Amino acid sequence: MSSAGKVLIVEDEFLVALQLEDILADGGHAVIGTVPDMASLGSLGDVPDVALVDLNLRDGLTGPEIARDLAGRYGVRVIYVTANPGQIGMPAPTAVGVVQKPFTRQAILSAISYALAGCPDSARPAELEPLRHA
Repeated sequence: MSSAGKVLIVEDEFLVALQLEDILADGGHAVIGTVPDMASLGSLGDVPDVALVDLNLRDGLTGPEIARDLAGRYGVRVIYVTANPGQIGMPAPTAVGVVQKPFTRQAILSAISYALAGCPDSARPAELEPLRHA
């Protein structure tokens, strides 16, 4: 079992964000915040280890840009959580994969553990789809 991590949730749907928070808390991870749009990113108090990033947010298709920003500024590992992986475009350099919506508790926790473990090729969870580079 890998160590607990600090996780940022980038999601504008309140109930989905709440569900993710519950899953992460149950898994022993610390949720450092929920970001529903690009503007909210500025209020980040702590640097996350991993970010769960939805693509379509309150201010439009800004998830991919937020992911690249987090990767570039802090080296945060990114897991896209979306029903539309085709909208990612150019993935963040630290992106580890995609968990399709609707997701399961197991898919989220497996993806987080994989990201925190440094993404060993042998341990990629089945629920975490590899990124298709554009």
